[in-house]
Amino acid sequence: MTAMAPSRTEPDLSYLLDRTSHVLRTRMAAALAEIGLTARMHCALVHALEEERTQIQLAEIGDMDKTTMVNTIDALEQAGLAERRPSSTDRRARIVEVTAEGRRVAEQSMRIVDEVHRTALAALPADERTVMLRALTRLTEGELSTPAETPVAARRARQSAR
Repeated sequence: MTAMAPSRTEPDLSYLLDRTSHVLRTRMAAALAEIGLTARMHCALVHALEEERTQIQLAEIGDMDKTTMVNTIDALEQAGLAERRPSSTDRRARIVEVTAEGRRVAEQSMRIVDEVHRTALAALPADERTVMLRALTRLTEGELSTPAETPVAARRARQSAR
């Protein structure tokens, strides 16, 4: 005899957020790949353009570990989109400076990212879109702004290698 699963008393928010996030990431990855970028490369480029930032600062903004950030900046340098230069205030730190070509590509990638977001949001009526964005912003800035401390780090969903 099979045991009955407990009945759900709340909507599965984790599934809803994970699923929409996964599909959005795959669409973003496909769209950015058309111009030779990954989402991480896009993130580093755009945030390095905003102000002078170190690799460590960019890693924190992009929620990347140091090794992933080093590999991302290596890829940007190989593509001629960014360069590392010594910080004028900390000789151990490296500033990521976007090249002229990197600036052009970052502008193009922002248009691509905006279009992916616009397309996803267009699936909702305007009033629902406004409410959803307001609610997600409130959760992100409030109740879900800080991850819980856990003895074992929570893993993100694995991306398929298609």
